[in-house]
Amino acid sequence: MFHHRRRSALRSELVFLLQVSRPGLWLTAIAFYMLPLAQRNVFHSVAFWLGALYVSLPMGLLLYGWNDIVDYEVDRLNPRKGTFLFGARGTPEQLRRLPLRIALVQLPFVVACSLLGGAKLLLCFAGMTAAAALYNWPRYGFKTRPPLEILNQAGYLFVFLLSSWLNDVPLLPWATLVFGALFAMHSHVFGEVMDVEPDRSAGRRTTAAVIGRVPAKLLIVTLLLCEAGLVVRVFGAKELAAFLLVTAAWFAIDAMLIWRSRPYSNGTMRFFMLAWNAIALINMPWMWAKAILLHMR
Repeated sequence: MFHHRRRSALRSELVFLLQVSRPGLWLTAIAFYMLPLAQRNVFHSVAFWLGALYVSLPMGLLLYGWNDIVDYEVDRLNPRKGTFLFGARGTPEQLRRLPLRIALVQLPFVVACSLLGGAKLLLCFAGMTAAAALYNWPRYGFKTRPPLEILNQAGYLFVFLLSSWLNDVPLLPWATLVFGALFAMHSHVFGEVMDVEPDRSAGRRTTAAVIGRVPAKLLIVTLLLCEAGLVVRVFGAKELAAFLLVTAAWFAIDAMLIWRSRPYSNGTMRFFMLAWNAIALINMPWMWAKAILLHMR
């Protein structure tokens, strides 16, 4: 009986940590990691696989674990939490243990990446930690100070820097960095759109909670249009621009005709997340083969 309880507790803890790391966002992070490596045969490299592993579970724990600790009250009201797609709903005891768990997972990757890529990799880890701190710091964090919480998503650009330095490839062009920042921002706003009701119930201020669901969707449309214009003008990436324009059209139609200001159902949110992961999985090999965001015209 004692061993059964221990196995059950261990299994529960592992499921919790996995949910904290947001597996539903791993493919997006890996897609960012792959961008600087387009058309390069890095798949035999230990450094490549170490970095690809890091930006999944370990980086997820770092970026979202602090968020889960701060958002305990909000997450209790959020029906999409407690899943592998959208994140954990931890108990107070699990959340108390979480900072140590996060640090222990980070440590071997910080050491190994620094040994393989040089001490400059410490800047990447420091930058990611700083971005998470700016977002989640009690009382003064950007999380409840719209629109700073959206601008904070530019911290995901440290994934590009990690990839370039760890794999010893050139840094990405400025336009790719701008595209990556805009992409991270529109993705974050979409997450806020899904969380308007629980955020408002808990008194949390986000851009979507303040301006409303329809204006927030139109903000996503605006960001997507900026991304499409950027990639077609600077890179001549017509296929990628077309995909972004179709996505923008969907959000505009959704805002005006379909869901409008009504909350999405849980099934709809799961469908959106699964569809996005399928698109990311399909697009990654294409983006790697074409290297469309590496060479400015």
